[in-house]
Amino acid sequence: MSDSRMFSILTLLLVVPASISVHDAISGEEYSTTAISTTSLHCWQEDEFSILTECARCNPFQMKSWAPCARTGFIEKINCAKTNKVEYKSCRSSWMDERLFWRFEGIMMCLTVVLVLVVIARQRTLDHLASEKVRRQILSI
Repeated sequence: MSDSRMFSILTLLLVVPASISVHDAISGEEYSTTAISTTSLHCWQEDEFSILTECARCNPFQMKSWAPCARTGFIEKINCAKTNKVEYKSCRSSWMDERLFWRFEGIMMCLTVVLVLVVIARQRTLDHLASEKVRRQILSI
């Protein structure tokens, strides 16, 4: 197998899974903030609301028992303006966004190191082949 073909296969094996995991993390269900039921809408889906409690992490019991907590693991308490009804709503956390960002950065740094090592190994192989070719040409004179 040629070096370029091996390099292409190695690149595909490393880049595709990394991009898939990042894409899944970014486009996954954890960012869905609305769950539209066919029977009724929440007041915050059709009305203006104010946030009573900022976005906070749910405890393990809440994650299993509350639907809004199960979606993202974070919840905020809101008050709808017209109905004056207090509800809980799933939310995006800046902590979760930051964690996903640093996970992506870590994957890219690891991928960079691996690919730099592959380039160095390929360059050494090519240098060795070139010096062998020159040696053979000198010996044939």
